[in-house]
Amino acid sequence: MRITQFFLYTVACLLLATSVQAQDEDFRKNAPKPGPAPKIELGDYEQFTLDNGLEVIVVENHKLPKVTFQLLVDAPPKAYGDKAGLAGMAGQMLSRGTKERTKAEIDQAVDFIGASLSTSATGAFGSSLSKHKEKLLSIMSEVVLQPAFPEEEFDKVKQQAVSGLAYRDSDPSAIEGLVSNVMRYGSDHPYGEVETEETLNNVTVEDAREYYDYNFKPNISYLAFIGDINAKEAKKLAKKYFGSWERGTVQKEFYERPTPPEETEVDFVNVDGASQSNINITYPINLKRGTEDAIAANVLNAVLGGGGLSSRLNKNIREDKGYTYGVYSTISPDRLVGYFSAGGSVRNEVTDSAVVAMLEEINRLREELVPVEELEGIKAYLFGSFARSTERPETVARFALNTARYKLPKDYYRTYLEKVDAVTPERLMEVAKKYILTDQAHVVVVGNKEEVAEPLERVGTVKYFDKVGQPIAAANTEIPEGLTGFDVIDDYLEAIGGKEKLEAVEDMSMEMSTSMQGMAINMTMKRKEPAMMSMVVEMNGNVLNETRFDGEKGYVSQMGQKQPIEGEQAEDTKEQAMLFPEMSYEERGYTAEIVGVEKVNGEDAYKIIVTDPDGNKTTEFYSTETSLKLKEVTVQEGPQGESTVTNELSDYEEVDGIKIPRTMKTIGAMPAPMTMKVDAVKINEGLADEEFKVE
Repeated sequence: MRITQFFLYTVACLLLATSVQAQDEDFRKNAPKPGPAPKIELGDYEQFTLDNGLEVIVVENHKLPKVTFQLLVDAPPKAYGDKAGLAGMAGQMLSRGTKERTKAEIDQAVDFIGASLSTSATGAFGSSLSKHKEKLLSIMSEVVLQPAFPEEEFDKVKQQAVSGLAYRDSDPSAIEGLVSNVMRYGSDHPYGEVETEETLNNVTVEDAREYYDYNFKPNISYLAFIGDINAKEAKKLAKKYFGSWERGTVQKEFYERPTPPEETEVDFVNVDGASQSNINITYPINLKRGTEDAIAANVLNAVLGGGGLSSRLNKNIREDKGYTYGVYSTISPDRLVGYFSAGGSVRNEVTDSAVVAMLEEINRLREELVPVEELEGIKAYLFGSFARSTERPETVARFALNTARYKLPKDYYRTYLEKVDAVTPERLMEVAKKYILTDQAHVVVVGNKEEVAEPLERVGTVKYFDKVGQPIAAANTEIPEGLTGFDVIDDYLEAIGGKEKLEAVEDMSMEMSTSMQGMAINMTMKRKEPAMMSMVVEMNGNVLNETRFDGEKGYVSQMGQKQPIEGEQAEDTKEQAMLFPEMSYEERGYTAEIVGVEKVNGEDAYKIIVTDPDGNKTTEFYSTETSLKLKEVTVQEGPQGESTVTNELSDYEEVDGIKIPRTMKTIGAMPAPMTMKVDAVKINEGLADEEFKVE
């Protein structure tokens, strides 16, 4: 009986699936025609101006007992040159202490009412339950109008900013974004200047105070109330907490408008060992918000790469060619200078082909009319996205802010979809010919130079830049004729002590330390020939990790949980346990190819590709002057897939006749770069085998 029921159920499912499939095929053949642009009823909002010039916007929404406050200080863009990063640090300092309260007291007061509060270079943002709205607005007013800029908090903000740079410089996507800005605008423009450790260290707490005093004025600011509050109450609170804010004059600075390059060029940033390339085709455009061109350009961008997976770039590069998981584009208007951008991440072997295909797809918009059917589909996509966004009160507030900031017509957003619906294929081509400049683009590529750079010559002249967008100076050293990779490695072994001295080393122990997010980390590593190793990692005195390896087997213990080291992992651990693995490269069947001379932290270095018998590659850099190893790069498999790990070695000091790097900086193995300092080294202290015993 159960078999019969199961059989009937299965047949019914098959019949239903067949019916649905037939309907789906019929639907595909006869897709319904898009209707006219939907009528959008935007939520109402109130707007008024205080006597000091502060513009206030109130968007009521009583569905939830919650109120959000947003203060926007519309300070004009400014480049800070050798103090780049000043604005961001000054903005963070507002909530780090006032004339009445310390940072801890501010945090406690906000947490006590279950609220949130943050500050930035452009104002403040807060959210709370409606019953606590006045308490939160009082605190928000205090941090904006009475910041104290305590020196001790400024030092913490600066340290956090400097630490953030290390993460930025290790992330290919972040590097691509930063370098794209520099290429588009130039490093002297407010949108293109780059924060570095040097510029951040140039900023003083007095500079932060001056930034605040100069820019934080009510007559260039907007205060939005969003949520469970009415206009009458909002007006009362705005006057009470921000009415005493004194107006002032803020001068705008003028910058020469950036222009595209005369011809398309490839701006390349090398990341040794990278298995993917981050691509961005970009250039500046003169496109202002609220113009007819801006609306048509938004439709054009949706066709190209801003319309989800159905956009042209995704259909071509993702679906047809399979080069990437996604490619996107942006045509961004701005009152100072806008930009065009299109790109994504692709595999090394298809980098040049992907760039060529993207340029061809982009350029097609200049040469061919977009079919009416395709355009109508894109409009339907835009209609739906816009309609969904207007359901949120935050969107209504944003529209109101934009209308005020950019002097848009009062009905700009109410009639937005009508303007979109009026865009024709001919209008799109007109806009494309104005803003699509494939023959004057910066093609920014962040990837593995050895595998990717040369094929890109067919796109345009390849220029090389560092991770902050500065041109890389050519190395001053030629590779001597006949010099091999193993010659360079032999010179390194001689430089750190010589083979005879190194062969006499039977064991070595090192004590290292670093800090992460304010916590002290200590590591003790002991190694003994042949290939024995033990390592203990402690954080604030507590053991986080212990590794033991006796030369053949071992374990890793984390938080009391032991995992065996065996198989392929055991072979990798043997390599790590070797005291001087370079000494036996040739004996173990490794190859070492010298591929060029590059700068490493300003020093010329031979670049060697070392390949083990299994085909795994390591890129090693040796100083042309001292022969010391300066850097090594490997590609490692992790939980999130492949990642590039870079180890930089510096501050060599002699211990018992052998030179040891005292500073080791690792990038890519953890979310943030880590710099270890070698505090103590002991050589041939007679370590017993028992220290490496695996229980």
